[in-house]
Amino acid sequence: MENSITQLFGIKYPIIQAGMVWASGWRLASAVSNAGGLGLIGAGSMYPDVLREHIQKCQKATDRPFGVNIPMLYPDVDKLMALIIEMGVKIVFTAAGNPKTWTAHLKSHGITVVHVVSSVKFALKAQEAGVDAIVAEGFEAGGHNGRDETTTLVLIPAVREKINIPLIAAGGIATGRAMLAAMVLGADGVQIGSRFVASDEASSHELFKQRVVDAGEGDTQLTLKELTPVRLIKNKFYHDVQKAYEDGATKEQLKVLLGRARAKKGMFEGDMEEGELEIGQVSALIHGIKPADEIVAELVGEFEEAKNKVNLL
Repeated sequence: MENSITQLFGIKYPIIQAGMVWASGWRLASAVSNAGGLGLIGAGSMYPDVLREHIQKCQKATDRPFGVNIPMLYPDVDKLMALIIEMGVKIVFTAAGNPKTWTAHLKSHGITVVHVVSSVKFALKAQEAGVDAIVAEGFEAGGHNGRDETTTLVLIPAVREKINIPLIAAGGIATGRAMLAAMVLGADGVQIGSRFVASDEASSHELFKQRVVDAGEGDTQLTLKELTPVRLIKNKFYHDVQKAYEDGATKEQLKVLLGRARAKKGMFEGDMEEGELEIGQVSALIHGIKPADEIVAELVGEFEEAKNKVNLL
């Protein structure tokens, strides 16, 4: 499976585990890296001292490449970036911000930089900023999302047409068949989030993992576009948001309703009613909680089986 993505990161399979808040700590990142993919520590929910601990533990748990995902809207992003450089992390995925802000600085320290986008426009800006690769994420994806609701099926070939650096597909990918489809559309690799939420090593709460497994078609919805678009499982909090819309809530009123630590309450602490439950549409295809290495093996096996079937057509 060697290609531009495996070469860029020094990994066996072009499979990247998404850096998800409250789900992707050092246990998950190291497990995916040990299985041949690229594990990412999700720093969006971490204070600098917590991130330091996760990096240290990940460095002890694997001798293979791993990275850190940082949403650039994080208030102390400068401290996180300084820590990453200090700790010798070699791969950084950035999101939710201008890639020009940190790309050159990180690359000057020998760090491979990847930026997550939701449109062709932002893919071109990221390429211009000098990133080494791009993640193009369709609106099927869980968590924070693009406002334009461009699907992965449309987004990947559209971005592929315009950029000349490695492209990673994300959004709605949880099987080897979807991985093959994404690569046929022009991706060089895939980033997978929701499937790894339902893994033994994910740091998310067991009740949230089971809720992901129990989710069916239509159980998630993109909402809160006025703040930051996010795809949520439909629970009490989601319905409270919808009621607020019906009542003509202002942006400030929505902020009050969201409050602080709503995602932590749901995904990490296990409050399935009042918490914010971020997950992708593809949760409807996730039917069990498994070790991360089994998930990677299944993805690779399904990919090869699907590719062989296509070759017979």
